[in-house]
Amino acid sequence: MTILSQVLEHNQSFVTNREYEQFKTDKFPHKSLAVLACMDARLVELLPKAMGLKNGDAKLIKNAGALVTHPWGSVMRSLLVAVYELRAEEICVVAHHDCGMRAIDPQHILDSACARGVSEETLTTLRGAGIDLEKWLKGFDNVEDSVRHTVEVIRSHPLMPHDVPVHGMVIHPTTGALSVIVDGYAGRTSQAA
Repeated sequence: MTILSQVLEHNQSFVTNREYEQFKTDKFPHKSLAVLACMDARLVELLPKAMGLKNGDAKLIKNAGALVTHPWGSVMRSLLVAVYELRAEEICVVAHHDCGMRAIDPQHILDSACARGVSEETLTTLRGAGIDLEKWLKGFDNVEDSVRHTVEVIRSHPLMPHDVPVHGMVIHPTTGALSVIVDGYAGRTSQAA
């Protein structure tokens, strides 16, 4: 049985048994929060539980490393939509220890791509178009510095309102313990309770 078949079989039972009813909510985050987190499989259930979030509490955006790599990319757009259209009033960036993006080797990824059928000609074409593949695929060396950088990219975005607190945290992928790296309330004259 394929993974897709397993998913669809489970889904049919899920819908037939009306298991979805426990997750009913609307599109607005009840805690007025947007969370940018790493896509690591260990965090699928751990992160919301460690943060005290249930379905409907937050907008959850996930990618490799919890990074904003480009100020005009889809992650930043999603955060802006969350703030302006979906009533998010605060943002949390949550990376984690033991992240696969730490010290990732871009050349290894490119070698793997070629081994799976991507041609050298394609890589040459992309580089000729001005895409620095190694820089684009590079992760980070220090998770705390990465969180600080991503928080700063979000805070300093010309379309992000200055009154939106942007917090940065690192979660332990086993225990769920959160460490605050950037307190988005720091330096503000009024703070949310």
